[in-house]
Parts: sequence; C-alpha cells; structure tokens
Amino acid sequence: SDPARLAANFAGVSAPDDSRNDIVIRGNSPVGVLWRIDGMNVTNPNHFASVGTTGGAISALNTNLLKSSDFFTSAFPAEYGNAISGVFDLGFRNGNTQKRETTIQAGVITGLEATTEGPLLKTKGSSYLVGYRYALAGVAQAVGVDIGTTATPTYQDLSFKLSSGTTRFGNFSMFGILATSSISISGGNSGSLFGGKDGNDLASKIGIIGLKHFKQVNNKSYLSSIIGLNYASTDQINYSSDRPTNTSYTKEENNVAKTGYHFSTSYNSKINAKLFVKIGVQNELIGLNLYYKTKRDINADWKQVWDYDSYTNLAQAYIHAKYSFNDKWVLHTGLHSQYFFLNSSTSLEPRLGLKYELNPKNSLNFGYGLHAQMQPINVYFLQTQNADESYTYNNKNLDFTKSHHLVLGYDWNPLKDWRLKAEIYYQYLYDVPVNTFSSSYSMLNTGASFKTDLEDNLTNGGKGYNYGAELTLEKFFSNGYYALFTSSIYSSKYKGSDGVARNTAFNGKYVYNVLAGKEWNIGRDKRNKISLDFKFTNAGGRAYTPIDLTTSNATGREVLSSDAYSDFYDNYFRMDIKANYVLNSPKRKISQTISLDIQNVTNHDNVFSQNYNDLQQSINTTYQLGIFPNVVYKVQF
Repeated sequence: SDPARLAANFAGVSAPDDSRNDIVIRGNSPVGVLWRIDGMNVTNPNHFASVGTTGGAISALNTNLLKSSDFFTSAFPAEYGNAISGVFDLGFRNGNTQKRETTIQAGVITGLEATTEGPLLKTKGSSYLVGYRYALAGVAQAVGVDIGTTATPTYQDLSFKLSSGTTRFGNFSMFGILATSSISISGGNSGSLFGGKDGNDLASKIGIIGLKHFKQVNNKSYLSSIIGLNYASTDQINYSSDRPTNTSYTKEENNVAKTGYHFSTSYNSKINAKLFVKIGVQNELIGLNLYYKTKRDINADWKQVWDYDSYTNLAQAYIHAKYSFNDKWVLHTGLHSQYFFLNSSTSLEPRLGLKYELNPKNSLNFGYGLHAQMQPINVYFLQTQNADESYTYNNKNLDFTKSHHLVLGYDWNPLKDWRLKAEIYYQYLYDVPVNTFSSSYSMLNTGASFKTDLEDNLTNGGKGYNYGAELTLEKFFSNGYYALFTSSIYSSKYKGSDGVARNTAFNGKYVYNVLAGKEWNIGRDKRNKISLDFKFTNAGGRAYTPIDLTTSNATGREVLSSDAYSDFYDNYFRMDIKANYVLNSPKRKISQTISLDIQNVTNHDNVFSQNYNDLQQSINTTYQLGIFPNVVYKVQF
C-alpha cells in the first residue's frame, strides 16, 4: 500500500526504518530523490512530512490510482534534474471509459478506502477516477497493535484524475492529491518512534493539482505540457520539561509552508527509424514561508531561526536523443541545465547511456551522468542575528551539490519469464555543503533523523563517494507464481570540512530481499482464488554517532562522541507474510477479498535509536515496530 516501501525491494535501495518511508539509494540521503507525478515534479507526497524532506510516516499516494512507473537509481535521462540519487516517476491511470466501477476497502491498520471510476462521455473516451482514504489507527491500538506511538495519528487524503478523452484540441487531464495529517504526542513516552519523552504536536498538509495537455502534432511528433500547483506545509510545536521546577514549557515553534507553481512543456519527435529526440523546459516559482523559533531552557529568550516570506525560481531545460546504430547498439545521450535565481547558481549536466545486445538473451549497458541538486529550500534562509539586531543569511549563496555517476550492467534472460541483472557503480559527490570551520558535519547526512538541519555557516567544500555491486534475479508473474531476489553490497563515505573520511549515516554496507508468491484458482469452476506471499529482508545496521556516557553524566545532558558515525546498529531483520482469499460472485459483478498481512512475523527487535536518560544516567535503546498484523476486507463492484 506504499509505493516508497515497494521500491525498497529493488537492488540498491535500503529502507531499514519502520517509522518513515524514506528511499535510500546506494547510500545517498533520501533528500536526493526526485518525486514526479504524471510528469510534474512534486515535493513530498507523504503524510507527517516536513518541508525539505522526501519521506514521511505514511504515503499519501493511493495505490488504487497508480499505473506503471519508472524508478531510476543512477545516471537517469536528461529530462530529470534537481536530483543526485534517484527518480521515482509515477503516473495516475485513467478511469474506466466503458463502465462504472467501485472499490470499498477497510483495514485495521490502513483504514477506510473508497475508489470510484467510470466514463463521463463514452463517445469521447472521457473518464473520472477518485479515491478517498481515512485513517483508523485508533482501531489498531484498541486491539493491541503497536503502531510505534501511544498517540493516535489522524490522516486522510483524496486523489483524483479527470480525462477529457479525445478532442480536436488534444487530450486534457487534471490530477491531484489533497491530504492532511496530525498527531499529538504527550510526554512520558521516550520509547516512541515518533516523539521524545517531552512530547510534540505535528500537523501537515499537501495540495497537488496539475493540468496536463497532450497534442499529437503529426504521426511522428507530439507536444506535452503541464501547469500545476504543489503545496506543502508543516506546523510543529515541541515541548520540554524544566527538571528543577517540574514545569512543562514550549521549546520550539516551527511553521513552514512551501508553494510551487509549476510549468513544463516538451516536444517529442521520431525523426526517422533510427533517431528519437525530446526537448523540454520547465520552471518552478517557489514561494516560501518560514517561521521557527526555539529556546534553550525555560528561562532563556527565544532564538529566531527562521522568519522569511518570499519567492524564488528554479528553471530547467534539457535535450534527450535516442539513436539506434543497428540491431545491437543503442545510444541514449542528452544535456540537462538548470538555473537557481536566488543566487544565480548554474549547472550544465551531460548524460550518456549505451546498450549493446550480445544476442537476443544477453546485453551489456553503460551509463554516465553528471547530476546537480539545490539544497533543501529552507537551508538557504537560516538566519544569524547581528549585534545591530539585523539578520544575515549565511547559506544564501550555496551552490548545487553535484554528483558524477557511472554504472556498468549486464542483463540475461535465460527463459521467457526469468531475468538476471547485475550492476556495478561508482558515484563521486562534490560541492557538498559543510561547515566553514573544521568539523565532521555534511549535508550528505541530512534526512537521518526527524530533525531539520540548523547549520547556518555552510560552504560547498565537502565530498563523498559511493560504490557497490548489485544482483537481481526475477521470475515474472506467470503460471500462478512469481519470485524476486535482490542484493546489494556497497560503501558510502564522506568528508566534512575537517577532511576526515567517515561513514555516512546511510552506510548499511549490504541489503538483500527475497520475495515470492503463489496463486491458486479454487472452487468448482475455478472462479475464486487463494494466494500466499512472502518477503524476507536483511540489511546492515546504519552508522550512528555513539553517546559519550561519561561526559553526558557529568553535564546532565546528551553529549555525542567526537567520532561521528563510527558505530553501527545491529543488522536489520524482518519477515512478512500475507494470505489472500478472493471470492468472485457467479451471478453478480461483485468481488470480495479478505487479506491477512503480518509484518515482522517473528517479532524481531530492530534498533531504531539510542538516547541519553539523564534521570537514570544511562543510554536507552528504542526499538522499531514488533509484529504488525493488518486485516483488510475489500469489495469491488
């Protein structure tokens, strides 16, 4: 039910974190991922998300509306920009153009869902598709399921797509997601995945609306254009306690809103049998409203970290070409460029992909890409107060972070429904923001926690590198079963302004997944179905900075070791199983499905984090979700 967690099954992707669906690709920060829906770049399509991140606790993408998607882990084509680790390009399908269909679903964990679709005008091929979801987390808590917090999260979302069908002006479609989420975590629950012992309130909103136009110019060319609005906001209040007086007080207030006005257009043409060309431009007007203040203790004055309300622009352009030399050699090449109006940062990024078909069952491929990405938009506006009470934005002139990515792959299709894929890769990152003074800090570790980076003296002097090998063995679904094995061995390192090579926060070293499923047709006329699915994941524990217990005891607060990311949590281990029964009525057009999905069926304790307990003068370990059952009933008619 979550596309981001689905992507974690691919080779090169690691997500050993039950609290969030961040996509970690080849040791990169999840901030380096570009999300796209129906061709429009979007900020973060997840509930309980913070502006400047790309993941959240729960996806706002309704899988009942999705069609096939593209997922890139390296050297992606020239049409994709402002990303350095990967691209998740999703599309909403059109509704049924011939008949009306409705799906109603209820799950103990996943909540209530309703989807309806059908034709608007059958003669034109126009259609509608609408899906709505509402959380039922309170039901799960009532039956004793640990959802990671004692607080009750609430969320709901509405997704839709309207299609005009064929008109003399081309095809028009409108798509969107409207979503809200909130949670209030009270104090006294230091073991919660989603909040500390002093409590916090969090509310987020998402508004994504796009209008797409497709026009066939001739039998070889077409135009595709999009205008859209992309809105995301987060309101958060964090609380703390004054130990001497046993008084609770507000420690942080954070209100962030980002509004993106998107425009893009592309021209696609098949010049001849050998050459295909795609040319496009896009622009996003970014409106930003930031307000964040914090205080050190109950008696301290407020420190204003953000207080900003303005607009800026990110413009991009690209050209992509595909050329087939012959039946064996195919070349993909292109150039992407982008310009950030806030500080005149520019980037020119060549892309290259080459495929050689050894024979009908074997092929080699090589890819290279130079990729650049702006920093999370809020980072540019961290402010420092001067003696005259004016403010300086020390990060405002940060350049793009850049990345050279090289990959060499081999594909083998030994049988019709089987595929073996192997890849090796190397990625070099540079112009990474680090402190202006000597330290271990690097923006490559952004996204390792819920907290926002508050470093306001940054310069593009950092470096990083990732390399590894991946293997995928896949049995496509046929004859009633499928199977998938993916594995990755990798290393992810960085250098801060002190020049010392360290593990990144996302250096898990390895990950492998085993998935399999079998479906049986049952009943007198084989109308009904039973299916079983299995998934096993084992991943290396992530690097973390250990707590200096001696110094923490002496000062009465958590103090981290000076040796950043020098330790690793225990390896991540999880096994999931799912049973499904489908009952198709012999007399009516109605189908009923009941599913039992048990995640972490062995109830394995996977480490989430460690923190210092000043009352006990010890280090506490918080664990991720234990056994996590979900019962779902679905009816389609």
